[in-house]
Amino acid sequence: MANFDFLKSVGATQEAVAVLNDQPKVFATIIAVLIGLTVELGILAAIHFATLKPEQKKKKKKKEKKEKPAKANKIKDNGASAPGRS
Repeated sequence: MANFDFLKSVGATQEAVAVLNDQPKVFATIIAVLIGLTVELGILAAIHFATLKPEQKKKKKKKEKKEKPAKANKIKDNGASAPGRS
């Protein structure tokens, strides 16, 4: 018989483990259904993206090279204050 005691470490109750040990086909059915749903979701996503109209697709934006602003020349302050300031 199957031994599903490893499911206790992920939070399964004693009753759930007992049912799976008694009826291992339930576990196999659940796994098969999850795999089937995942495959179906993948097929649906592929169909969705394959049938998009050109105007519905996101357009890639071209990266424009931004020129760095020229560095301002630093003016040395010789200790003299600006005119009009004290």
